[in-house]
Amino acid sequence: MTERFAWPLKRRTPGPDGTAEDIAVQDIAEREAADRRLPPPDPEPLADPRPRFNLAAFRLAALGLALVLALALAMVRVFVGGPESVAELRARSGVDEWKELAVGVKDDQPGVAFYDPADKMWKGFDVDMAYMIGEDLGFRSDEIKFYGMESEDRARMQAYDLDHKRVAVNVVIASYSITKTRIDEGVVFAGPYLYTEQSVLTLKGHAPVATFKDLTDKQVCSLSTATSLTGLEAAHALVRSKNRISECITEMRAGRVEAVSTDAAILAGYKAKYPSEFEHWDLGYDATEKWGVNVGENQALKKLINLTLYRSLKDPKDDRWEKAFQDNLQVEVGENKNTPIAVATQPPVDRPNIRDLPWEDVFP
Repeated sequence: MTERFAWPLKRRTPGPDGTAEDIAVQDIAEREAADRRLPPPDPEPLADPRPRFNLAAFRLAALGLALVLALALAMVRVFVGGPESVAELRARSGVDEWKELAVGVKDDQPGVAFYDPADKMWKGFDVDMAYMIGEDLGFRSDEIKFYGMESEDRARMQAYDLDHKRVAVNVVIASYSITKTRIDEGVVFAGPYLYTEQSVLTLKGHAPVATFKDLTDKQVCSLSTATSLTGLEAAHALVRSKNRISECITEMRAGRVEAVSTDAAILAGYKAKYPSEFEHWDLGYDATEKWGVNVGENQALKKLINLTLYRSLKDPKDDRWEKAFQDNLQVEVGENKNTPIAVATQPPVDRPNIRDLPWEDVFP
């Protein structure tokens, strides 16, 4: 075992002049002196103090955890219980599985929807609306197919091809007014996409027509299921109903009826096309005709179409509606003079309840 001291101590034996106690005292004194000459030992390391509880850090951690939980719950609501996304609506509507978009339209309404057999082209405001909606649904123009239909077939969504064979359509865009009666009967409308009103068309030289009462006891032709029937019947006009407006025009040309009554946007096309043959009369009727798109029972498709109409209304860069109005209805104003055709601004459409995440460009 190594000695504590750096040198050995002499052993002392008691001499004649001292006792053993004296030697022990002397040794102790020498040891204490040696201890004073040595450097002091290194201090023992101090133990770390016991950590104190940090309440501020605990509160900050708790707040962070609460925020994470709130974000997680919000994401659950978005992805599980929130509104459907465009992709989910497309899947539910079946659009992604359609090879073409079958559209039921009128084929005998110049300016609104007309099939020209000379150039085999579909033209008109309703036709352009179909192209606008079809484009946003992902269909090329050659994948949008038009089929003529009669008024009573609009609710059934049944049309005819050019060989007169019945065809079921995906949507109906056929000057079809949104009414409470039709909704109560189960028609599901998207829109509206146009505001117009009722008016009257007569042959040139007919006495002025200012109200429906001017047609009391007169033979008047109108479309079957048309909203104008209510005013005509209230005025006790003698109504003949047809499924096609061209049939009413034929009746009037033959002298079998004195007037034709339906929506002004429809009659304006005949006045513009045959200005020297017809007179178009404004009735000043308060009721507004709101044209909508019949989607059958496809609620998901209704939301997608309303999204197109909403974006068209709100996006200043989207001028497709305005161009359709200008090309088909505004050009008829000159020949129709003081008789209003339709409202030249797009009708308001409620913002559809569709999921719009920050990284998605759903709404303008």
